[in-house]
Amino acid sequence: MSESSAEVVADVAAAAVASATEAATEVAVGGWRRATGVAGVAIGVVAAGAAAGVAIERLTVGRGIRQKARLALDSAGPYGGLRGTPGRAYADDGTELYYEVDDVDPETESALTRRRRRLFGRKAPAPVTVVFSHGYCLNQDSWHFQRAALRGVVRTVHWDQRSHGRSGRGVSQVRDGRPVTIEELGRDLKAVIDAAVPEGPVVLVGHSMGGMTVMALADGFPDLVRERVVGVALVGTSSGRLGEVNFGLPVAGVNAVRRVLPGVLKALGQRAELVEKGRRATADLFAGIIKRYSFASREVDPAVARFAERMIESTPIDVVAEYYPAFNDHDKTAALAHFAGLPVLVLAGVRDLVTPSEHSEAIADLLPDAELVLVPDAGHLVMLEHPELVTDRLADLLARAGAVPAAATVDGYGSTSSTAGPG
Repeated sequence: MSESSAEVVADVAAAAVASATEAATEVAVGGWRRATGVAGVAIGVVAAGAAAGVAIERLTVGRGIRQKARLALDSAGPYGGLRGTPGRAYADDGTELYYEVDDVDPETESALTRRRRRLFGRKAPAPVTVVFSHGYCLNQDSWHFQRAALRGVVRTVHWDQRSHGRSGRGVSQVRDGRPVTIEELGRDLKAVIDAAVPEGPVVLVGHSMGGMTVMALADGFPDLVRERVVGVALVGTSSGRLGEVNFGLPVAGVNAVRRVLPGVLKALGQRAELVEKGRRATADLFAGIIKRYSFASREVDPAVARFAERMIESTPIDVVAEYYPAFNDHDKTAALAHFAGLPVLVLAGVRDLVTPSEHSEAIADLLPDAELVLVPDAGHLVMLEHPELVTDRLADLLARAGAVPAAATVDGYGSTSSTAGPG
C-alpha cells in the first residue's frame, strides 16, 4: 500500500475513532439517541484496531465473494470437530460447566504406568490428566491441534468456561447482574477438576484468560496445587497490570477508549439483540479485527483464521460485557509462588497485542526454573498460529511431569513416535 493511501486510511481511522468515542459516550449515559450509535462504535473500533492493509483488503473484495469464501471455509474446515466423552460440573452458583475427556489409548498405558510408578511411587498410580483452560471469547476447541496431537497419549480434559461454548450462562451474571471475576473462574476450574479428575496428578494448561483461571485456582486452592499439580503451562497470559496494555494503539486513543469502554459494553450488553444484528451486518470488518489481534503471520491458513472468527463471533455481546471488568482487576502475581518447584512452561508470541510477551517474561522472572519460550512471528492465538511448536514444548513439559514417557514425541496432527499411532 502506498504512503498516500496509508495516510488516507489513517485520517479516516482518526475521524472514526473520534466519532466512535462521541457515540460511545452517548451510549454510556443511556442516550441511544441515534440509531447509528452502534454502527459508529463498530466502525471506530475497526478503525482503531484493524491495520490499514486489512481495511483496504476488505474494501476491495466483493461482499458476495467474501460470503461464498466464508461458507466454503466453514464447510471444509476440519478444525474444532474433535469430541470426547462429555461431562458436566456445577459451579458454586449452580452454573453448568461442560467438559470432555479424552482417555489414554490402552496400548500406551503399560509404558505410562511404569513411568508413573517411578515418578510418583505408587504401585498402581492414577494417570496424569492434562486440564486445558481456554481464553476470553473462545472455547475448548481453541486447543484443537494440541488435542489432536495428544489423543490417546495422555488423559486430557477440555472444558468451556462459563457462558462460553457448551457451558451454561453464568447464573450469577443472569440472576444477579454481577460481572464475572477471575476468582470465580478459579472456583469453576476447581469444580471441573473435582468432577472430571477426582484423583491423580494434574497438569494445568491455560491460554490467556485460561492462564489467569489457573492462577486463580492456585490462589484459592493452594493445597490442591501442592498435593496434585505436577506441571503448569501458561500460554499468552498475564499475572496482572492488564490496564497498561495499549493493544498496539496510540496512547491517546487507548486512554479515550478506556474511559468509555466499560459503560459502552454495559449498554451494548443491555441491547444484545440489536448489537448482534449489527455484528452480523459488519462481519467482514470484525473479521479484520479478529485477524489482527489473533495472528501475526501472513501465512496463517485461511481456514484456521476462519475457525478463530467462528469461535469469537459465537460469544454474545452481553457475555463480552460481563467479563471485561475482570481483566483490569486481575492481579495474581503472588499466586505464582504456588508453582515454584514445579515444571512450568511460559510461552507467548512476541507480537501478541492482547497480552504482550513482556507479561510472560514477568511471569518467568518470578519462576526462574520455568522454561520461557517467545515465538517471534506469533500473535495472541499462538497455539493455532504455530501449533507444532506449541505442541512440541507442551509435550516436553508433559514428559518432565511424568504424563508421557520421555521417549514419546507428538506432532500437530495427532501421531506419536515410539508409543502410539495416529490419533
